[in-house]
Amino acid sequence: MRRFSALPFAALIAVVLAGCAGTTAAGEPQQTTVDSCPAASAALTELDLVDDVRTTTGQSTACLPDHTIDVVADDTAPALPVTVTDAEGREVEITDVSRILPVDISGTIASTVFALGLGDNVVGRDASTDFTGTEDLPVVTKTGHTLNPEAILEVAPTVMLTDTTIGPKEVREQLREAGVAVVVISSDRRLDTTGDLVTEIAAALGVASRGEALIAQLDDEVDAAVAEIAEVTPTEVEDRARMLFLYVRGSANVYYIFGADSGADSLIDAVGGVDVAGEIGWEGMKPMTAEALVAAQPDVLVMMTDGLASVDGVDGLVERIPAIAQTPAGENGRVIDMADTEILSFGPRTAEIIRALAGALYAPADYPAVLPTPEPSA
Repeated sequence: MRRFSALPFAALIAVVLAGCAGTTAAGEPQQTTVDSCPAASAALTELDLVDDVRTTTGQSTACLPDHTIDVVADDTAPALPVTVTDAEGREVEITDVSRILPVDISGTIASTVFALGLGDNVVGRDASTDFTGTEDLPVVTKTGHTLNPEAILEVAPTVMLTDTTIGPKEVREQLREAGVAVVVISSDRRLDTTGDLVTEIAAALGVASRGEALIAQLDDEVDAAVAEIAEVTPTEVEDRARMLFLYVRGSANVYYIFGADSGADSLIDAVGGVDVAGEIGWEGMKPMTAEALVAAQPDVLVMMTDGLASVDGVDGLVERIPAIAQTPAGENGRVIDMADTEILSFGPRTAEIIRALAGALYAPADYPAVLPTPEPSA
Protein backbone atom coordinates (compact mmCIF):
# COMPACT_ATOMS: atom_id res chain seq x y z
CA MET A 1 0.00 0.00 0.00
CA ARG A 2 1.34 3.41 -0.96
CA ARG A 3 2.69 5.26 2.10
CA PHE A 4 1.49 8.61 3.38
CA SER A 5 2.57 9.99 6.76
CA ALA A 6 -0.12 9.99 9.46
CA LEU A 7 -0.82 8.64 12.92
CA PRO A 8 -4.15 7.04 13.89
CA PHE A 9 -7.12 9.19 13.03
CA ALA A 10 -9.65 7.11 14.93
CA ALA A 11 -7.95 7.49 18.29
CA LEU A 12 -8.15 11.26 17.95
CA ILE A 13 -11.67 11.73 16.71
CA ALA A 14 -13.69 8.98 18.39
CA VAL A 15 -14.56 11.06 21.45
CA VAL A 16 -15.51 14.12 19.42
CA LEU A 17 -17.70 12.20 16.99
CA ALA A 18 -19.37 10.13 19.67
CA GLY A 19 -20.51 13.17 21.59
CA CYS A 20 -21.09 15.73 18.89
CA ALA A 21 -22.50 14.13 15.77
CA GLY A 22 -25.63 15.77 14.43
CA THR A 23 -28.89 13.90 14.96
CA THR A 24 -32.27 14.04 13.34
CA ALA A 25 -35.57 14.36 15.15
CA ALA A 26 -35.84 10.58 15.09
CA GLY A 27 -32.56 10.26 16.94
CA GLU A 28 -30.58 8.82 14.02
CA PRO A 29 -27.32 10.49 13.00
CA GLN A 30 -27.61 13.05 10.26
CA GLN A 31 -25.56 11.83 7.30
CA THR A 32 -25.39 13.19 3.80
CA THR A 33 -24.25 11.54 0.60
CA VAL A 34 -24.68 12.66 -2.99
CA ASP A 35 -26.95 10.38 -4.99
CA SER A 36 -25.52 11.25 -8.40
CA CYS A 37 -21.95 12.22 -9.19
CA PRO A 38 -21.19 11.67 -12.90
CA ALA A 39 -17.95 13.66 -12.82
CA ALA A 40 -16.39 11.15 -10.43
CA SER A 41 -16.42 8.52 -13.16
CA ALA A 42 -14.50 10.71 -15.61
CA ALA A 43 -10.73 11.06 -15.82
CA LEU A 44 -9.48 14.18 -14.04
CA THR A 45 -7.80 15.43 -17.21
CA GLU A 46 -11.20 15.39 -18.97
CA LEU A 47 -12.83 17.72 -16.43
CA ASP A 48 -13.11 21.51 -16.48
CA LEU A 49 -9.84 22.24 -14.70
CA VAL A 50 -9.29 25.65 -13.11
CA ASP A 51 -6.29 27.77 -14.04
CA ASP A 52 -5.32 28.57 -10.45
CA VAL A 53 -6.39 26.39 -7.49
CA ARG A 54 -5.25 29.09 -5.09
CA THR A 55 -7.74 31.72 -6.27
CA THR A 56 -10.77 29.55 -7.04
CA THR A 57 -13.99 30.67 -5.35
CA GLY A 58 -17.02 28.96 -3.86
CA GLN A 59 -18.00 25.66 -2.29
CA SER A 60 -17.55 22.26 -3.91
CA THR A 61 -18.82 18.88 -2.72
CA ALA A 62 -16.52 15.94 -3.32
CA CYS A 63 -18.73 12.99 -4.20
CA LEU A 64 -18.09 9.37 -5.12
CA PRO A 65 -19.20 7.81 -8.42
CA ASP A 66 -21.64 5.47 -6.66
CA HIS A 67 -22.17 3.79 -3.33
CA THR A 68 -21.14 0.25 -4.19
CA ILE A 69 -18.19 -1.75 -2.92
CA ASP A 70 -16.09 -3.67 -5.44
CA VAL A 71 -15.70 -7.31 -4.44
CA VAL A 72 -12.38 -9.10 -4.78
CA ALA A 73 -12.24 -11.84 -7.41
CA ASP A 74 -10.86 -14.49 -5.03
CA ASP A 75 -13.71 -16.65 -3.69
CA THR A 76 -11.73 -19.14 -1.62
CA ALA A 77 -13.97 -20.61 1.07
CA PRO A 78 -13.31 -19.56 4.68
CA ALA A 79 -10.84 -21.88 6.44
CA LEU A 80 -12.30 -22.42 9.91
CA PRO A 81 -11.88 -22.61 12.81
CA VAL A 82 -9.27 -19.90 13.13
CA THR A 83 -7.69 -18.31 16.21
CA VAL A 84 -6.43 -14.73 16.06
CA THR A 85 -4.89 -12.33 18.55
CA ASP A 86 -6.91 -9.13 18.29
CA ALA A 87 -5.80 -5.50 18.71
CA GLU A 88 -6.30 -5.72 22.48
CA GLY A 89 -4.06 -8.78 22.75
CA ARG A 90 -6.94 -11.18 23.33
CA GLU A 91 -6.95 -14.60 21.65
CA VAL A 92 -10.26 -15.22 19.91
CA GLU A 93 -11.39 -18.42 18.22
CA ILE A 94 -13.80 -18.00 15.31
CA THR A 95 -15.67 -21.11 14.27
CA ASP A 96 -18.55 -19.67 12.24
CA VAL A 97 -18.69 -16.65 9.90
CA SER A 98 -22.22 -17.23 8.65
CA ARG A 99 -23.52 -14.24 10.64
CA ILE A 100 -21.01 -11.38 10.69
CA LEU A 101 -21.56 -8.08 12.51
CA PRO A 102 -18.99 -5.42 11.47
CA VAL A 103 -19.30 -2.13 13.41
CA ASP A 104 -17.10 0.91 13.89
CA ILE A 105 -17.43 4.69 13.78
CA SER A 106 -16.74 5.06 10.06
CA GLY A 107 -18.25 1.99 8.42
CA THR A 108 -14.78 0.93 7.25
CA ILE A 109 -14.90 -2.55 8.76
CA ALA A 110 -18.21 -3.28 7.04
CA SER A 111 -16.97 -2.03 3.66
CA THR A 112 -13.91 -4.27 4.02
CA VAL A 113 -16.06 -7.32 4.82
CA PHE A 114 -18.14 -6.61 1.71
CA ALA A 115 -14.99 -6.13 -0.40
CA LEU A 116 -13.80 -9.54 0.80
CA GLY A 117 -16.95 -11.04 -0.70
CA LEU A 118 -18.73 -11.81 2.57
CA GLY A 119 -21.44 -9.17 2.37
CA ASP A 120 -24.19 -11.78 2.21
CA ASN A 121 -23.13 -12.97 5.67
CA VAL A 122 -23.52 -9.55 7.30
CA VAL A 123 -26.53 -9.35 9.65
CA GLY A 124 -26.40 -5.80 11.01
CA ARG A 125 -24.64 -2.47 10.64
CA ASP A 126 -23.49 0.67 12.39
CA ALA A 127 -25.05 4.03 11.56
CA SER A 128 -22.13 5.03 9.32
CA THR A 129 -22.52 2.06 6.98
CA ASP A 130 -24.67 3.29 4.12
CA PHE A 131 -23.34 1.81 0.88
CA THR A 132 -25.34 -0.28 -1.57
CA GLY A 133 -26.43 -3.61 -0.15
CA THR A 134 -26.70 -2.46 3.46
CA GLU A 135 -29.97 -0.51 3.29
CA ASP A 136 -32.12 -3.21 4.87
CA LEU A 137 -29.68 -4.26 7.58
CA PRO A 138 -30.76 -3.35 11.12
CA VAL A 139 -28.74 -0.60 12.82
CA VAL A 140 -27.27 -1.84 16.11
CA THR A 141 -25.88 1.45 17.39
CA LYS A 142 -27.59 4.08 19.53
CA THR A 143 -27.27 7.75 18.51
CA GLY A 144 -24.81 6.61 15.89
CA HIS A 145 -21.80 5.66 17.96
CA THR A 146 -22.89 3.56 20.95
CA LEU A 147 -23.32 -0.21 20.85
CA ASN A 148 -26.83 -1.42 21.62
CA PRO A 149 -26.46 -4.87 23.23
CA GLU A 150 -30.13 -5.77 22.85
CA ALA A 151 -30.11 -4.94 19.14
CA ILE A 152 -26.86 -6.85 18.64
CA LEU A 153 -28.08 -10.00 20.38
CA GLU A 154 -31.31 -9.80 18.39
CA VAL A 155 -29.41 -10.25 15.10
CA ALA A 156 -27.54 -13.22 16.65
CA PRO A 157 -24.05 -12.71 15.22
CA THR A 158 -21.61 -15.60 15.24
CA VAL A 159 -18.71 -13.14 15.01
CA MET A 160 -18.51 -9.42 15.67
CA LEU A 161 -15.71 -7.27 14.23
CA THR A 162 -15.32 -3.89 15.90
CA ASP A 163 -12.71 -1.45 17.22
CA THR A 164 -12.23 1.06 20.01
CA THR A 165 -13.89 3.92 18.12
CA ILE A 166 -17.24 2.58 19.24
CA GLY A 167 -18.29 1.28 22.64
CA PRO A 168 -18.66 1.07 25.53
CA LYS A 169 -16.21 -1.74 26.13
CA GLU A 170 -18.53 -3.21 28.76
CA VAL A 171 -20.92 -4.11 25.96
CA ARG A 172 -18.19 -6.02 24.17
CA GLU A 173 -17.60 -8.03 27.34
CA GLN A 174 -21.32 -8.63 27.73
CA LEU A 175 -21.44 -10.01 24.19
CA ARG A 176 -18.49 -12.30 24.85
CA GLU A 177 -20.28 -13.67 27.89
CA ALA A 178 -23.28 -14.32 25.67
CA GLY A 179 -21.12 -16.49 23.41
CA VAL A 180 -20.36 -14.06 20.58
CA ALA A 181 -16.81 -14.18 19.20
CA VAL A 182 -15.81 -10.51 19.44
CA VAL A 183 -12.67 -9.46 17.56
CA VAL A 184 -11.28 -5.96 18.18
CA ILE A 185 -9.62 -4.64 15.03
CA SER A 186 -6.94 -1.95 15.07
CA SER A 187 -8.42 1.57 15.12
CA ASP A 188 -5.78 3.05 12.79
CA ARG A 189 -7.56 4.69 9.86
CA ARG A 190 -5.18 6.28 7.41
CA LEU A 191 -3.98 5.73 3.89
CA ASP A 192 -0.97 3.66 4.79
CA THR A 193 -2.75 1.22 7.13
CA THR A 194 -5.40 -0.05 4.73
CA GLY A 195 -3.39 -3.18 3.99
CA ASP A 196 -3.00 -3.93 7.70
CA LEU A 197 -6.73 -3.45 8.22
CA VAL A 198 -7.60 -5.86 5.41
CA THR A 199 -5.13 -8.43 6.76
CA GLU A 200 -6.64 -8.32 10.27
CA ILE A 201 -10.21 -8.67 9.02
CA ALA A 202 -9.41 -11.37 6.48
CA ALA A 203 -7.53 -13.39 9.09
CA ALA A 204 -10.43 -13.21 11.55
CA LEU A 205 -12.85 -14.45 8.90
CA GLY A 206 -10.61 -17.27 7.68
CA VAL A 207 -10.10 -15.80 4.21
CA ALA A 208 -6.42 -14.87 4.23
CA SER A 209 -5.97 -15.41 0.49
CA ARG A 210 -8.90 -13.11 -0.25
CA GLY A 211 -7.21 -10.52 1.93
CA GLU A 212 -3.98 -10.76 -0.04
CA ALA A 213 -5.87 -10.39 -3.29
CA LEU A 214 -7.80 -7.40 -1.98
CA ILE A 215 -4.63 -5.65 -0.80
CA ALA A 216 -3.10 -6.06 -4.26
CA GLN A 217 -6.29 -4.71 -5.83
CA LEU A 218 -6.38 -1.67 -3.55
CA ASP A 219 -2.65 -1.01 -4.08
CA ASP A 220 -3.22 -0.85 -7.82
CA GLU A 221 -6.25 1.42 -7.41
CA VAL A 222 -4.47 3.88 -5.13
CA ASP A 223 -1.35 3.96 -7.30
CA ALA A 224 -3.51 4.67 -10.35
CA ALA A 225 -5.39 7.44 -8.53
CA VAL A 226 -2.17 9.07 -7.30
CA ALA A 227 -0.69 8.97 -10.81
CA GLU A 228 -3.86 10.52 -12.25
CA ILE A 229 -3.86 13.29 -9.64
CA ALA A 230 -0.20 14.01 -10.34
CA GLU A 231 -1.13 14.88 -13.95
CA VAL A 232 -3.24 17.83 -12.79
CA THR A 233 -1.19 18.94 -9.76
CA PRO A 234 0.80 22.17 -10.25
CA THR A 235 4.50 21.46 -10.66
CA GLU A 236 5.69 24.26 -8.41
CA VAL A 237 4.88 23.95 -4.70
CA GLU A 238 4.02 27.65 -4.43
CA ASP A 239 1.25 27.11 -7.01
CA ARG A 240 -0.40 24.31 -5.06
CA ALA A 241 -3.49 24.80 -2.93
CA ARG A 242 -2.82 25.59 0.72
CA MET A 243 -5.36 23.42 2.52
CA LEU A 244 -6.66 23.03 6.07
CA PHE A 245 -8.98 20.37 7.48
CA LEU A 246 -11.57 21.92 9.79
CA TYR A 247 -13.88 19.75 11.91
CA VAL A 248 -17.07 21.52 12.97
CA ARG A 249 -20.22 20.68 14.91
CA GLY A 250 -22.04 23.98 15.21
CA SER A 251 -24.85 22.72 17.43
CA ALA A 252 -22.29 21.62 20.01
CA ASN A 253 -19.97 24.60 19.47
CA VAL A 254 -17.12 22.26 18.52
CA TYR A 255 -14.38 23.57 16.20
CA TYR A 256 -11.17 21.59 15.65
CA ILE A 257 -8.21 21.85 13.31
CA PHE A 258 -6.70 18.56 12.14
CA GLY A 259 -2.96 18.99 11.69
CA ALA A 260 0.14 16.92 11.14
CA ASP A 261 -0.26 13.24 12.02
CA SER A 262 -4.04 13.47 12.32
CA GLY A 263 -4.77 11.36 9.26
CA ALA A 264 -6.42 14.27 7.43
CA ASP A 265 -3.02 15.56 6.39
CA SER A 266 -2.44 12.40 4.36
CA LEU A 267 -5.50 13.22 2.25
CA ILE A 268 -4.16 16.70 1.56
CA ASP A 269 -0.79 15.23 0.57
CA ALA A 270 -2.49 12.69 -1.70
CA VAL A 271 -4.33 15.35 -3.72
CA GLY A 272 -1.22 17.45 -4.16
CA GLY A 273 -2.14 20.14 -1.65
CA VAL A 274 -0.03 21.81 1.01
CA ASP A 275 -1.06 21.01 4.59
CA VAL A 276 -0.84 24.47 6.16
CA ALA A 277 -1.63 23.18 9.65
CA GLY A 278 1.63 21.29 9.53
CA GLU A 279 3.42 24.45 8.43
CA ILE A 280 2.40 26.25 11.63
CA GLY A 281 3.36 23.27 13.79
CA TRP A 282 -0.19 22.11 14.46
CA GLU A 283 -0.05 18.45 15.41
CA GLY A 284 -2.90 16.00 15.75
CA MET A 285 -6.41 17.22 16.42
CA LYS A 286 -6.79 20.27 18.65
CA PRO A 287 -9.44 22.94 19.27
CA MET A 288 -9.27 25.69 16.69
CA THR A 289 -7.96 29.15 17.56
CA ALA A 290 -8.39 32.35 15.57
CA GLU A 291 -4.63 32.91 15.74
CA ALA A 292 -3.95 29.51 14.15
CA LEU A 293 -6.39 30.15 11.31
CA VAL A 294 -4.90 33.53 10.50
CA ALA A 295 -1.35 32.18 10.73
CA ALA A 296 -2.13 29.23 8.44
CA GLN A 297 -3.70 31.37 5.68
CA PRO A 298 -5.40 28.46 3.88
CA ASP A 299 -6.66 28.83 0.33
CA VAL A 300 -9.07 25.93 0.84
CA LEU A 301 -10.91 24.56 3.86
CA VAL A 302 -11.75 20.84 3.82
CA MET A 303 -14.78 19.83 5.90
CA MET A 304 -17.37 17.13 6.50
CA THR A 305 -20.66 17.87 4.76
CA ASP A 306 -22.85 17.58 7.82
CA GLY A 307 -20.39 19.69 9.77
CA LEU A 308 -20.71 22.46 7.21
CA ALA A 309 -24.48 22.10 7.31
CA SER A 310 -24.43 22.42 11.11
CA VAL A 311 -23.26 26.05 10.74
CA ASP A 312 -25.66 26.81 7.87
CA GLY A 313 -23.11 26.61 5.11
CA VAL A 314 -20.14 28.74 4.11
CA ASP A 315 -21.75 32.06 5.05
CA GLY A 316 -22.71 30.72 8.47
CA LEU A 317 -19.21 29.35 8.95
CA VAL A 318 -17.63 32.75 8.36
CA GLU A 319 -20.20 34.40 10.60
CA ARG A 320 -19.45 32.01 13.45
CA ILE A 321 -15.69 32.11 12.96
CA PRO A 322 -14.81 35.67 11.91
CA ALA A 323 -11.09 34.82 11.66
CA ILE A 324 -11.87 32.79 8.53
CA ALA A 325 -12.63 36.06 6.72
CA GLN A 326 -8.97 36.99 7.23
CA THR A 327 -7.81 34.04 5.11
CA PRO A 328 -7.89 33.50 1.33
CA ALA A 329 -10.36 30.63 1.89
CA GLY A 330 -12.72 32.99 3.71
CA GLU A 331 -12.36 35.78 1.17
CA ASN A 332 -13.15 33.37 -1.66
CA GLY A 333 -15.71 31.26 0.22
CA ARG A 334 -13.59 28.29 -0.78
CA VAL A 335 -14.69 25.13 1.02
CA ILE A 336 -14.54 21.53 -0.13
CA ASP A 337 -16.87 19.22 1.78
CA MET A 338 -17.41 15.48 1.63
CA ALA A 339 -19.87 13.13 3.30
CA ASP A 340 -18.99 12.40 6.92
CA THR A 341 -19.17 8.65 6.34
CA GLU A 342 -16.75 8.82 3.42
CA ILE A 343 -14.07 11.48 3.83
CA LEU A 344 -11.94 9.77 6.49
CA SER A 345 -13.16 6.21 6.19
CA PHE A 346 -10.21 5.04 4.05
CA GLY A 347 -10.44 1.25 3.55
CA PRO A 348 -11.64 -0.20 0.21
CA ARG A 349 -12.76 3.20 -1.13
CA THR A 350 -9.50 5.05 -0.52
CA ALA A 351 -8.72 5.53 -4.21
CA GLU A 352 -12.20 6.87 -4.95
CA ILE A 353 -12.04 9.22 -1.98
CA ILE A 354 -8.79 10.88 -2.99
CA ARG A 355 -9.92 11.12 -6.63
CA ALA A 356 -13.15 12.81 -5.57
CA LEU A 357 -11.31 15.31 -3.37
CA ALA A 358 -8.92 16.03 -6.21
CA GLY A 359 -11.83 16.53 -8.59
CA ALA A 360 -13.49 19.02 -6.24
CA LEU A 361 -10.16 20.82 -5.86
CA TYR A 362 -9.05 21.03 -9.49
CA ALA A 363 -12.42 20.97 -11.28
CA PRO A 364 -14.95 22.55 -8.90
CA ALA A 365 -17.44 23.27 -11.70
CA ASP A 366 -17.86 19.53 -12.10
CA TYR A 367 -18.39 19.08 -8.35
CA PRO A 368 -21.08 21.64 -7.47
CA ALA A 369 -22.04 22.32 -3.88
CA VAL A 370 -24.57 20.01 -2.27
CA LEU A 371 -25.51 21.14 1.19
CA PRO A 372 -28.39 19.64 3.20
CA THR A 373 -30.75 21.55 5.41
CA PRO A 374 -29.91 20.60 9.00
CA GLU A 375 -32.58 18.61 10.79
CA PRO A 376 -33.68 19.74 14.26
CA SER A 377 -31.77 18.03 17.06
CA ALA A 378 -33.54 15.38 19.10
